[in-house]
Amino acid sequence: MLEEMLKKYTRSDIYPFHMPGHKRAELDFTNPYSIDITEIEGFDNLHHAEGVLKEAQEAAAELYGSRRAYYLVNGSTCGILAAISAAVPRGGRILVSRNCHKAVYNAIYLRQLSAEYIYPAETRCGIQGQITVEQVRRRLEECPDVKAVVITSPTYDGIVSDVAGIAEEVHRLGIPLIVDEAHGAHFGFHPAFPENAVKYADAVIMSVHKTLPAFTQTALLHLCSDRIDQVLVQRFLGIYETSSPSYILMAGIEKSLSIVKDQGEELFDRYVAMLRSFREEVRDLKHLWVLGAGDFSGDEAWAFDIGKLPIISRCAVSGQKLQDRLLRDYGLEMEMASGNYVLALTSVMDRQEGFDRLSAALHEVDADLPFDTSQAEKITPQDLYREPDKVMEIYEAQEAEHETLPLEQVVGRVSADTVFLYPPGIPILVPGERIDRQTSDNLRQCLCLGLDVQGLSGNDSISIVKNR
Repeated sequence: MLEEMLKKYTRSDIYPFHMPGHKRAELDFTNPYSIDITEIEGFDNLHHAEGVLKEAQEAAAELYGSRRAYYLVNGSTCGILAAISAAVPRGGRILVSRNCHKAVYNAIYLRQLSAEYIYPAETRCGIQGQITVEQVRRRLEECPDVKAVVITSPTYDGIVSDVAGIAEEVHRLGIPLIVDEAHGAHFGFHPAFPENAVKYADAVIMSVHKTLPAFTQTALLHLCSDRIDQVLVQRFLGIYETSSPSYILMAGIEKSLSIVKDQGEELFDRYVAMLRSFREEVRDLKHLWVLGAGDFSGDEAWAFDIGKLPIISRCAVSGQKLQDRLLRDYGLEMEMASGNYVLALTSVMDRQEGFDRLSAALHEVDADLPFDTSQAEKITPQDLYREPDKVMEIYEAQEAEHETLPLEQVVGRVSADTVFLYPPGIPILVPGERIDRQTSDNLRQCLCLGLDVQGLSGNDSISIVKNR
């Protein structure tokens, strides 16, 4: 049973370097069964908030400095869907950073939008970098009919783009900038972290569950200007968000934000001190590399979230092998493994014990490396997230007639599905893009490395557009 598995897991000695950001802390919170209600008298309605939920959302807006904040209990996904749907008319053109989460591509499909892409900067360590102001300026000149721009900042790995500069370029055309800041709900509460995007963007979506002490699938949608119609946003939230929102989850959002408001200074000071101490301790690693702000040039990143710990393997060992060993031998559960690195997520609720265990484990592993030198060659994000040939719009490809073929037989064909590693949920292929030999080989290598490739059918096959 799932409940028994969860109980066993919580009794284990495994330390969570993954979301949710409460890190399973024993916070003062009521028995969830005793407060699990529906929209009964006196408890307001999230989709027509006039009482306690209206006040709670107003408090969230005040904390972050937005004009309007909406509680989301379907994760950042429903906020992204609603913001894009409200900002861009059906069939319109949108400019998005290619490293956006799959939710952005789902919005493009649902609204039958025409997508133009901006590709992130490459970094010397192999992970995806920032979206630059110059890139946005150039693409807007090339595509003057776009109705909105969507970027992800920070990225899953902690890379931050110059949101203020990008917003200035976008607003020259009088169109909105939507920022997926799902991994940045903790921004703006301590000088060691970048400021949040609320001051500059028109809509900002934050997952409070990722880096703050809130329950999984809780998030906020901030409206920060009048460039996106509030009435339309609320209409689309009514479509994409459940009509039976959990009061437990909503109470969890309120709880997490009250902790930040009332205890934030102390918690963040302690958190930053632990991060700085940990980073100092791991500077002497030889085969492993814990990325920090100083590892990126100004062209690669505008800023960096020090709470993200991308641990790069500089030897023959893949990210998956490194993650497996950290869990098996040291009881450390990472957030994600990619081709050449693992990612540890931290939050204000992390404990010194966790950082001490991770530091000790990395030093022991580093001294042993390279282990299992028979491991297949690693693959980097730069290898995976390449610029494909767009043949059809997403909705055209998804609604066309499909067939399924093995990866070895699809070179030159057009994808009918979204293929991605999860996490992070960034598409390697989206519907309507032609599959070249390198992409086919990359996907097979990801499977060989044991990475979680989603969007493929059984027996390593992929859905493609028939007769294209």
